[in-house]
Amino acid sequence: MRAIVVSQWGGPEVLTETELDRPEPGLGEILVRVHAAGVNPVDWKTRASGALIPWGPVPMVGWDVSGTVEAVGPGVTLYRAGDEVYGMPRFPEQAGGYAEYVTAPARHFARKPASLDHVQAAALPLAALTAWQALVDTAGVSAGQRVLVHAAAGGVGHLAVQIAKARGAYVIGTASAAKHGLLRELGADEVIDYRTADFEEAVSGVDIVVDAVGGEYTARSLKVLKPGGHLVTLPGPDGIPADTAGVHAAWVLVEPDLGGLREIADLADRGLLRPLVDTVLPLAEAAKAHEIGELGRTTGKIVLTVV
Repeated sequence: MRAIVVSQWGGPEVLTETELDRPEPGLGEILVRVHAAGVNPVDWKTRASGALIPWGPVPMVGWDVSGTVEAVGPGVTLYRAGDEVYGMPRFPEQAGGYAEYVTAPARHFARKPASLDHVQAAALPLAALTAWQALVDTAGVSAGQRVLVHAAAGGVGHLAVQIAKARGAYVIGTASAAKHGLLRELGADEVIDYRTADFEEAVSGVDIVVDAVGGEYTARSLKVLKPGGHLVTLPGPDGIPADTAGVHAAWVLVEPDLGGLREIADLADRGLLRPLVDTVLPLAEAAKAHEIGELGRTTGKIVLTVV
């Protein structure tokens, strides 16, 4: 099979296409023929350092996939060959999503949303599961709550806006002014231009903050929360102060989640969740995808087409 491997740790140029043996599904696993693979910030961070995940014999990147079940391993009853699935296999261990085939436990996948094509579906798993696990599983978002989403037009952010809105929340997003119209189309009730306004002065009485920025944003976000509110930070726990002043603060590391993927697919098929795809490139141009992603200017997701 064709696959993108990391020749050595470094810049986008270390991503090279090669031929590898096609994997075989083990006990409880499925073999998926990948049609499209999503690109996420964690991909270029691991490519650059090699320090974030346990690597296999051949270093490979990529976790978001959408494709067709090619074969099932012993004990698998959820799927049959020919089923269309999407998922985030094996995260945070190596999955090798930038390839023609991947294997993983069957429950790391769910049936692809029927209303989406493979490119759109590949844009969802890691970012949408991150948003779902932050908002629903960790913060317990409910109707009528006020939710602030930082980097609201980004890969996780634009999905968090829609998930919070689908759960009945009042949604506020931070983004550059050029993206305000889009965010309102996605359901945001208020949008704050982070370049011209301090969000701590523009908003207060928030029940939940989803912090996809990190750094100083994490501590600053505590100031806008109600007592007992939830701050969920995504880049890492380093910015969470020791004293969180009567609110709940947590770092979420996304996990493979069959139940979450099913809920996300249901939202998509009901027209309540729409992934934004900024750029589509062929598998061979994975390095270019990383170059674009590292500029930090994309709205939504970058996706590689595989077959």
